[in-house]
Amino acid sequence: MIESIIAGYAPYIALAIVLLTFAAFLFERFPPEVTASVGAASFIVLGLVRPAEALAVFSNPAPLTIAAMFVLTGALVRTGVLERVAGAILDYSGDNPTVAIVILMIGIVAIGGFINNTPLVLILIPIAIRIANKFDIASTRLLIPVSYVTILAGTCTLIGTSTNLLVDGVAREHGLEAFSIFEITPVGIVTVLSGLLLLGVFGRFLLPDRRDESAGLENGEVEFLSEITVLADGAFTEEPIGEIGALKLPGLRLIGVNRGGDVLREDLEEITLKKGDRLIVAATSSELLTLAERKSLRVGLARSIATPSDPIVVEAVVAPQKASIGRRIADLALGSRFGVRVLGVHRHQHIPGRNLESTLLRPADRLLLEGPASGLDAMSQQGFLVSVSRTAGRAFRRAKAPIALLALAGVVTLAAFNVMDIATLAMLAVVAILVLRCIDSDEAWGAIDGGILVLIFSMLIIGVGLQRTGAIDVIVSAISPLLAGLSPLALLIVVYLLTSTLTELITNNAVAVVMTPIVLGIASQMGIDPRPLVVAVMFGASASFATPIGYQTNTLVYGAGNYRFSDFMKVGIPMNIIVGIATCFAIYFYYGMGA
Repeated sequence: MIESIIAGYAPYIALAIVLLTFAAFLFERFPPEVTASVGAASFIVLGLVRPAEALAVFSNPAPLTIAAMFVLTGALVRTGVLERVAGAILDYSGDNPTVAIVILMIGIVAIGGFINNTPLVLILIPIAIRIANKFDIASTRLLIPVSYVTILAGTCTLIGTSTNLLVDGVAREHGLEAFSIFEITPVGIVTVLSGLLLLGVFGRFLLPDRRDESAGLENGEVEFLSEITVLADGAFTEEPIGEIGALKLPGLRLIGVNRGGDVLREDLEEITLKKGDRLIVAATSSELLTLAERKSLRVGLARSIATPSDPIVVEAVVAPQKASIGRRIADLALGSRFGVRVLGVHRHQHIPGRNLESTLLRPADRLLLEGPASGLDAMSQQGFLVSVSRTAGRAFRRAKAPIALLALAGVVTLAAFNVMDIATLAMLAVVAILVLRCIDSDEAWGAIDGGILVLIFSMLIIGVGLQRTGAIDVIVSAISPLLAGLSPLALLIVVYLLTSTLTELITNNAVAVVMTPIVLGIASQMGIDPRPLVVAVMFGASASFATPIGYQTNTLVYGAGNYRFSDFMKVGIPMNIIVGIATCFAIYFYYGMGA
């Protein structure tokens, strides 16, 4: 009885599940991947999708390609490529804030078409904040543009965003010829230019300026006050500091040079170091750990202990304990007591002291420590530390940077000439960077956003259910008469507007999976070329500017910049309108829909 009812009303039951899933996305009671998983499971349990059909979605090349691109981007981070690019932006900007912002945006556009935008934004957030602090600009004026321009840049190539890859994968399963890596680039260029023009002309009026809320934001890796001692004559003593390439790092600021007890703080780049000099720096944990691997340098306080065979590096918060509060770090004798060495100290919104050893500890100071697990455990047990955790920073493998760049360039070039499909090339590139140790395996798998993959596979199962039950045909039959009298340009605008609106309310990848077969059906029903409509879905599913929930990069800067929801609406709605109109006209003329 129940089976016959389900079979008789299968299309409408499928549509009901999708509507309930979208409503759950909107109310955000659960993470998107959980909501999508429940929707997919409902299709399977009710028999709307057979188990074999559900398993078949795992053969879709799009999620595998997306996962591989996550790993390749992780390799660019691990080898310091993205950090170098970010540092170059600061170096070339000089003292002109306009130049700094222009170079930043050009850099995002140049890079964003070839790597995943989520880790790119994670790298760019602290860079944008440093630019803001350097030129006395509220970081709330920069973080939203960083997210928006990253989204726009990702639309320029097939691999620039997971959304493009996913739409291509779904379209191929429905018989559409695969998109080449640069097919959508001309449209993407128009999209980027329209967005940059709006931000450049109207950004000063639309973006919030809240310096009190944006000052001193900590995102990604924080800066630690540390000391770097020159142990031997060599590369670091042969030329002035300003000409030493190993010290020109985006995550390192030189504060002073301690020479024989005298601290030099002026004209630092002109100083030629000597053996025994100590550089006083503010640097991220990754940069400190990278420099610590050089035999001619010592990072942190002097070694008064034997280095353990397998030391671990942790970050820990100083507990509010009288025994340690108000005392100099050097007087705590952590080395002799626990076998632990202090590499750096961080204090929120402040440089904690003149140098590392003389810093007076306060409650909530964050320490970067190196030592055996037993010593760190003993410190925690005695109440010296709380919130002990492995540091997120790792030493950069900058010597491997050419390999990581070559792997990415190989994927792009060979795919552009159709030597092999993108999925195969991307997976071969992952094998290469793992074998050549650009990135460790645990980091590689950690670079993959499992939540996104679960969301994608779940939505693919839902897409199979909509197709199998005939729900797509029901939607197409209902919509087609309403669209029959529209011109090709008007049809493009409707598809783009619907996709973009749903993306703002739900999430981009879910919308892409549902909308792609719908527009293919509409195109078939109306007897027109489906390709431009599919491209409209690609761009519309990435055009999430008006809310912080539709796209991952918006969510990242939403938290980082202490924005209000209304901040995104104020600048995002004009972005949606202007960019949408420009994109639709670009698609219309590029694909010759008016001919």
